[in-house]
Amino acid sequence: MAEDEAPRRAGFVAILGAPNVGKSTLVNRLVGSKVSIVSPKVQTTRSRVRGIRMEGAAQLVLVDTPGIFENAKRRLERAMVHAAWSGAQDADAILVLVDAKRGIDENTKKILKTLVKSGRKALLAINKIDQVSHTDLLPLAGALDDGTSVDRIFMISALDGQGVDDLLNYLLGLLPEGPWLYPEDQLTDITERLLAAEITREKLFLQLYQELPYSLAVETETWRELKDDSVRIEQIVYVSRPIHKAMVLGKGGQRIKAVGQDSRTELEELLARRVHLFLFVKVRESWADDPERYRDMGLEFDS
Repeated sequence: MAEDEAPRRAGFVAILGAPNVGKSTLVNRLVGSKVSIVSPKVQTTRSRVRGIRMEGAAQLVLVDTPGIFENAKRRLERAMVHAAWSGAQDADAILVLVDAKRGIDENTKKILKTLVKSGRKALLAINKIDQVSHTDLLPLAGALDDGTSVDRIFMISALDGQGVDDLLNYLLGLLPEGPWLYPEDQLTDITERLLAAEITREKLFLQLYQELPYSLAVETETWRELKDDSVRIEQIVYVSRPIHKAMVLGKGGQRIKAVGQDSRTELEELLARRVHLFLFVKVRESWADDPERYRDMGLEFDS
């Protein structure tokens, strides 16, 4: 049967894992475009992000989820962990990502135990194989293959692409027949306004990695299309304390200026047009307890 006559297939694959195992990097590589932000800071991803990969008659929807960790105490942390598990509930398949350098930490053990209790099996990918000796990989794979929670194990590097094509082909083969879930040219389900805010938050994380307070949020307040086909974007960076505002602004406003330049450059590449970006920093002590902020992030306030 010719490709254009093949039956359409579509489905969801949820990607779970401890914080900083490379879930967003993998989603971006599988999609072939940046749909989820990445930084070395744990818990960069706060809500579920769906990335969409088209391959022939198949549409693979990848659900990037926040990192799952034990002892989530703050409201935002609990909401993020809840979002991760919710993203897996209705998925056609679950892929658990493990950091090859970190091995089987307590968070990964908890994820696998929870899957066993739920009666679901998962695919497992050992990520960051470019950073470890290959002689260390087989013992790690053997320790992870418990016979109860894992269907198949892949060894990949989401960063440089090793093993990712094999993983992609396997995931595509799992998809059930059915209509596509999104338009053929759509790469993600998040809006441009939200993606723009996320990109600025990523740049803040990268600029302030050693000193950035956890309680920081970015909101795209206005998005105005201009006559010359450029766009004017105004964003608010919310912090919880005045001292955090000073950290974000930097001496003489140099830090927020650098963040704005980095964010603007990436947005212009993604949107393929000129971007006028304006950033404002505001102190809002209780933003992490504001139900509206949770709705904007796609999180449940009372989870």
